[in-house]
Amino acid sequence: MSRRHLGLALRGVAALVSLAVLATTGYGWSVYRQVSDTLVTSEALGDQAPAGLDSEFTALLVGIDSRTDASGDPLPPAVLAELRAGEDEGQFNTDTIILLHVPAGSVASASAVSIPRDSFVEVAGGLGRHKVNAAYRRGMAAAEDALTARGLTGPALERATREAGRRTLVDTVEALTGVTVDHFAEINLAGFVEITEAIGGVPVCLNNAVSEPRSGVDLPAGPQVVSGGDALAFVRQRHDLPDGDLDRVTRQQAFLAGLARTALGTGALADPARVEALVATVTRYVVLDRGWDLDRLVAQLRRASGGDIAFRTIPTGRPDLETPVDGVAVEVDPDAVRAFVTGLFDPETIRERLAAPLGDDAAAPTTVRGVPVPLTTQTPSPTTAPATTTERPITAATVPCVD
Repeated sequence: MSRRHLGLALRGVAALVSLAVLATTGYGWSVYRQVSDTLVTSEALGDQAPAGLDSEFTALLVGIDSRTDASGDPLPPAVLAELRAGEDEGQFNTDTIILLHVPAGSVASASAVSIPRDSFVEVAGGLGRHKVNAAYRRGMAAAEDALTARGLTGPALERATREAGRRTLVDTVEALTGVTVDHFAEINLAGFVEITEAIGGVPVCLNNAVSEPRSGVDLPAGPQVVSGGDALAFVRQRHDLPDGDLDRVTRQQAFLAGLARTALGTGALADPARVEALVATVTRYVVLDRGWDLDRLVAQLRRASGGDIAFRTIPTGRPDLETPVDGVAVEVDPDAVRAFVTGLFDPETIRERLAAPLGDDAAAPTTVRGVPVPLTTQTPSPTTAPATTTERPITAATVPCVD
């Protein structure tokens, strides 16, 4: 592994890892074409001219709480039972939102930035201030009446409203972060579960045993391998965690480090049956923007894998912000978020980061508790906490134990 930080993000990245693995396994061109020809695509980004393979790009990666597949067909009852996802807290909530930025160059040091799902933000389209995970769903609802008036019904209406939801989410994230989204990838709960099963499970480690009925998690302390419903419960839990949604982000980071290590570094997909299962999952549950064809995606991810992918989280304030309509949310300062993300993705900042000597925090942690580091020296008001982020990213060098 490279000496610099390697951190990876969750469900959207899981889909991209799966696609890259399929394209580079020994099953070759026939499998590759099968995935490419049957993927569901989105026009949420409009008609964008594709950038060169060595050009920088930023992708929005989304994990969605949906009880339908990528084509809009309802999930079978047996699949829903395996998800153990509990009550439907709102169809089409986006529980994982990640910006992946790959700089220009043949060997790139990429950055993945997580936006906690409970971040309280301005939703695009004049839809007001809400948790960011509701932007997709609210965009769908706002477009439904106009689309129905145009005569759309059934599956056609479902596809059109989902495209409106994707556009609303993209616009919301762009306004919040100050960066332009070049590509989009989406995967739902069932796809996440089946990817973990296809690769034979993911190594994780817990500091303490956990049992929490709303997420369905019930796991012992210590290192273990999880897949299917257990894997989904591991990354979905936010109740009974000290920092709620922020602690869940740490869980997700640790999980994805293990997923990448298993899928790309252990030969887990040398088994034809596992490859076949992965093909079925990707083609049923993954959505890519129309301009991100599989050939281009794989070439760009190969370029990114030549460097490091460092995972970070946007700066946040208090995690218990009371809101008028959305309950308790995570406070964010849009100015601080834009400064953080645009600075992180700035080419000069990237060059300085690569040139900097390796610090003491480079060693992979074996225990992670998300120690906050203030990003501002201003004295906070009694109702506003300073924006914070985590001190160092989770790495893939070990299996880090998390809360």
